[in-house]
Amino acid sequence: MDSTQLALLALAVGLLVGGGAVALVFYALRARELTRRVTSVELPEGTGSVLQAMDDAAVVVDPSMLILAASATAEVFGLRVDESLQADRLRHLARSARQTGLPAAESMHLNRGIEPRVVAARASVITPRLTLIVIRDITERERVEQMRRDFVANTSHELKTPVGAVTLLAEAIESASDDPEQVRHFAGRLSGEATRLGQLTSRIMNLSRLQSADEIAEMRDVSVDEVVRSAIESQTISAESAGIAVARGGDRGLFVRGDPQILTEAVSNLLANAIAYSPAGAQVGVGVRVADGAVEIAVADHGIGIPEADQQRIFERFYRADQARSRRTGGTGLGLSIVKHAVQRHGGSVDLWSRPGRGSTFTIRLPLAAAPEGAVPRKPKKTAKPSKAAGLKSPARKNAP
Repeated sequence: MDSTQLALLALAVGLLVGGGAVALVFYALRARELTRRVTSVELPEGTGSVLQAMDDAAVVVDPSMLILAASATAEVFGLRVDESLQADRLRHLARSARQTGLPAAESMHLNRGIEPRVVAARASVITPRLTLIVIRDITERERVEQMRRDFVANTSHELKTPVGAVTLLAEAIESASDDPEQVRHFAGRLSGEATRLGQLTSRIMNLSRLQSADEIAEMRDVSVDEVVRSAIESQTISAESAGIAVARGGDRGLFVRGDPQILTEAVSNLLANAIAYSPAGAQVGVGVRVADGAVEIAVADHGIGIPEADQQRIFERFYRADQARSRRTGGTGLGLSIVKHAVQRHGGSVDLWSRPGRGSTFTIRLPLAAAPEGAVPRKPKKTAKPSKAAGLKSPARKNAP
């Protein structure tokens, strides 16, 4: 073997040795980087900025459940950097995601301060030792969905009763076709059930309309005197039939902004309830006054009153504090819900004072509007109070409107 061949052989061996050394160094560096990535709890670049831009609560935790980074909104759930994740279900969710390597999601209850909230939590692995947990508050969405389900179920139940009654009465009329007296009797009952069905359908449509629109379609100056007068006139027949006297008192010449038909229906619903739940010979009063830049329209009665346990739910759809009396009076359980939504759409509120055996006072508060040009406003009566102004001799009511 000559010197040239020896030189080439040495060069080849050198290249092999050098290449192997380079490969070993590259492998060692790669292994070290992989080990560093597996054992590191360093946040990936940009993680903090992404978290701060999130509307949902979000945190990044290490295997010991120590919070390394958090969004600004995470603090409302008590989640803070350098503190341990306390919620057991969140810890379980993070472990599940890390064990499987796949995102894990679950709905659960978390406290926001002292208030329990329904949240949808989702955990995802972002590095071998770091897990991202995103928490979305879905309390309001769940509440609205439950209301929708309840509304559909209650509506179906409420419609079933008059529809079934109409069917049975129609069959009874057909069976009694040879007896004019029976036909007249069943026809009268059929007419009553049809009226009840029509009222229920109308109220469901009104409530749906109030809930679907964000604002009143056409706002204009509304005379409170006209609203009260129209509401009283709409209940005149039912008041006379029940032997109830309706008195109107308080300030005159006041105006609000809104839809007169919706406001009239709201006051009329309060009057209808006051009449239905008052004993024969009693008096129902409607009083109007100005207080703190708002018009207060109060409807007071000396009826059976509402137990305190029912007062928080009285404005719910289809809720009835007195089921037996509601069946006798043909109540739909929607009147007060319509009142609440109608008043809220006008930027107002409705309050209740009630004591069993002493009666109830519902007070609508609406923003006071300036009298339109050409109107002749009357000077408010400073001493007028809703119940007394309406001519009611009511007992002293602590904290009554």
